[in-house]
This record gives sequence, structure tokens and C-alpha cells, in this order.
Amino acid sequence: MVKLREQEHKVLLSLKKFDGRASIEQIIAESGLSDAAVMRAALALQERKLLKIHEEKQIIVKLNEEGKFHAKNGLPERRLINALEELGKKAPIEKVVEKASLEKHFTPIALGWIQKKHWAILDTKTNALQMLEKPKEEDDERLLKLLSLKGQETIGNLSPELQKAVQILKRRKLLETEEKAKRIIALEEVGWKTIKKGVKVAAEVTQLTPELIISGKWRKIKLQKYNIEAPVAKTWPGKKHPYLQFLDEVEEKLVTLGFKEMTGPTVETSFFNFDALYTPQDHPAREIFGVYFVKSPKYGHINASRHVLENVKETHENGWKTGSRGWRYRYSLKESGRLILRGHGTCLSARTLLSKDLEIPGRYFSIVRCYRPEVVDKTHLTEFNQVEGIIVDKDLTLRDLLGVLEKFAIEIAGADEVKFRPDYFPFTEPSVELSAYKKGYGWIEFGGSGIFRPEVTLPLGIEVPVIAWGLGIDRLFMMKAGIDDIRQIFTYDLDWIRRKQVV
Repeated sequence: MVKLREQEHKVLLSLKKFDGRASIEQIIAESGLSDAAVMRAALALQERKLLKIHEEKQIIVKLNEEGKFHAKNGLPERRLINALEELGKKAPIEKVVEKASLEKHFTPIALGWIQKKHWAILDTKTNALQMLEKPKEEDDERLLKLLSLKGQETIGNLSPELQKAVQILKRRKLLETEEKAKRIIALEEVGWKTIKKGVKVAAEVTQLTPELIISGKWRKIKLQKYNIEAPVAKTWPGKKHPYLQFLDEVEEKLVTLGFKEMTGPTVETSFFNFDALYTPQDHPAREIFGVYFVKSPKYGHINASRHVLENVKETHENGWKTGSRGWRYRYSLKESGRLILRGHGTCLSARTLLSKDLEIPGRYFSIVRCYRPEVVDKTHLTEFNQVEGIIVDKDLTLRDLLGVLEKFAIEIAGADEVKFRPDYFPFTEPSVELSAYKKGYGWIEFGGSGIFRPEVTLPLGIEVPVIAWGLGIDRLFMMKAGIDDIRQIFTYDLDWIRRKQVV
């Protein structure tokens, strides 16, 4: 004879009454135990291989507010056909609608379904409805009544006809569905054999009370053993989103390397986003398909001195003192004040170079949200983050820039190999594109970089070299986390967020 604890004994006997298979709810009702007590006992019995706990997914359906309204008043087509019958089975639509007291927004729905169900036909010449026959109650109406009475129902418990009606009412947006997990407990072969042999309740005490200690009864009783290996429910403590944690790590590393953070507005002027970066005012990137324009107000104040504005204007028109011929067009000061959503993080570099707090030599960085009307795919979003950086110092060369980029790719993204390609940007020369490779992941492009042209630095009063880079930090994280779709970073996938390790 097998000895079991009292709660385990009750669960086993309850299962026997249900022919060896029952839901948690059925066992609670039969045994009189609480939900937690049943689960603890079931887990203990499962450890002894006497039973097995299964989880079944169920879809629950219930009426939404509009569904409840129709359950009470009848579907729009039913109200319409009842009114038509009272009017002699043929009448103009206006009269039928008026007789049915049908709400205006339900009228086209009722007319559509009354014909779809072949309850009536519409004479387009006279704009009159003709009833075909007295319609019987249909499955969708029966389902409405059922859910109105019961509140909710599991799809699996419905007849095949009502299951089809679920799809109809769901398409009509009268139902809400919810997926729930239902736990089922089933006796194993060992469990049946145990019941046949007989089960004895072991008299065990689960809690040592002051009374037991004072009276000395604790010497005679048997205390229940505490099983530290017993399975427990998974808990998901609060933690920072993996991507936000990564951004904090990048920022911490840059600060440790001596970089200071650059700041600037999300709504930017075209002057800092384009003009100060020697991008002509007729450049394709400044069209409506390349940047988001602010609708109101259209123009903003440019926080730059008059002589800086004149320097930039002359540089665009004729090259000013930079040794360049410029872009050879008439520069518009009004257009330079056009407000847009920041299209890249480099505008913060232009603001920093113009700042009275700029230090030479100096290192600066920013991690900011940028906006472009991109076609969304696995590597592009209309909103994305960029990590921007500049180093201002004399005697800087392209070799210094390549060293910084390689450090980014290997130490921050965990890349195994980097590749540099010549590129073109209006504001840097030479310009370099960074790509990186990680084993098991592949190659991914991170972004562009280069040395600011004199047409950028001299008008802002900077006479030493400035190396600059703007990398897609979203993509850096994709490689580090092994994600191949950028949309995954901003997903509501709780399972992925929970599984990501906290470091």
C-alpha cells in the first residue's frame, strides 16, 4: 500500500471518479481543495510518475459591445425583415427602415445581409424590397443568443454549425476571441496500479506551531519533508529592455574613452541638417521623399550668428575662402530655416562645432532618434537610432578614423571582421562606408564616415581636422544579439524579451 499526503490522496481519488482524466477546475470542484493546493499535489504526483499534467490551448469567444446590442435588439437584417413582413412583404426601402427604427449606420449592413441571406430581393427600379419567404432563425442568431446567456464559450464546445457562425460574426466584428491555456491532469499507468493496490494517507504535519513545541508533541509527529527540487512556476522579474541596456553600455564605453555627449532638438532646421554640412538646397535628400517636413510652423529660428550664416551662404554660392568653387547657385536664407524632423545625427556635430563650449582637442558623441520616409523592411525603419561621433584635433588622418570604426564594430557589435569601402557624402572627403562580418550571422552595413571637408569646418570657425562617423546603432545591436530583422528590436514579443539574458 502506497502512502500519500492528504491533498495528493484527494487529487488521485478525484481523478479516479473522472475515469483518469479531468481539468483543474473539475478536480477543485470534486476535492474541495484550492487551486494552489491541487497544483502542488499534482506536481508532486507527477514527480512520482503517477500522473501527467497537460496544457491545452482553448479559444474563448464572447460578444463585444455591438454584439451585445444586436443580441438584445436582433441583427439589423432580422429587424428589417420583420418590418418588411409587417408592411405586407413589399415596400419602399425608406418605409421599411423607418418601420424597423433602424439606426442610420446599420441600414447598409442590413440591406447587404438581407440579400446575402436570400431573405428578400431589391427592385432597383422602384427602390422597393420584396420578401421571398419567412426566414427561420439562423446559426449566427442562435450563437448571439447563446453568448448573450452564457457570457462566453469555448469554440471547441460549440457544434460545427455554430463554429462556422463564429467566423461570420467575427468578420462582422461582433465577437472578441481570447486564447487561454487549460490544464488537464491524466492518470498514468503507474497511477492506476497505485489506486488498485490501495492508498493510505500519511499523517504529516506541514507547519511546526508553538503549541506543538510547548506541548512536546513535535517528538511524536512526522513533519512533511521540504523538497527543494520540486518544480515551481516561472517568474519574470522586471528588467530593462535588452536594446535599452545595449544603448546604456555603448554610452558608458564612449564616456570611458573620453567622449562627451552632444545634444540637439528632434525638430531641426534645414541649416543644421543640410546647409552647415555643405549639402546644396536642391539636393535629392532634401525632397519630400527623403525627409519629413514640419507642417506648422514651416520655418524656425536658426541659432547661429549672422557672420556664420554669411560664411555658409558664400561657401554654397562660390566656395568662400575654402578653396572650393561652391555649388554655384543662389542660396536662400529663408529655405535654411525650413523645419524638418532630424534626418541624421550629423546635424548635432554641426551644432557642436559651432558651440562656444567646444574643446580642441575634443571627442564628442550622440545616440539619437532619426526620421526618414524609408520603405520598411528587415533592415530599414522610418524611425531609427544613430550613434554619431566626431573627434576634433590637429594632425588627424584617415587611419585614425578607420581605427575608431574597427573598434566600434569589434568591441561593441562583436564582429569578427570589418570591411571599408570608398563612399560619397557632400560633407566628408575622403568618405568611408563600414561593413562588418560575424560568423553565423553574415555581413551587415553599419553606416558612413569620413573627414569633414573645409567647406563644413571653415565656415563654422574650425581650422583643424575633424573625423566623423554616423552608424546605425540598431544594426550594431542586431549583430550583437543575432537578430536578422530590425523590426524585432521594437517588437512586443514578451517571450523574446524575457529570454534575453541580463548582463
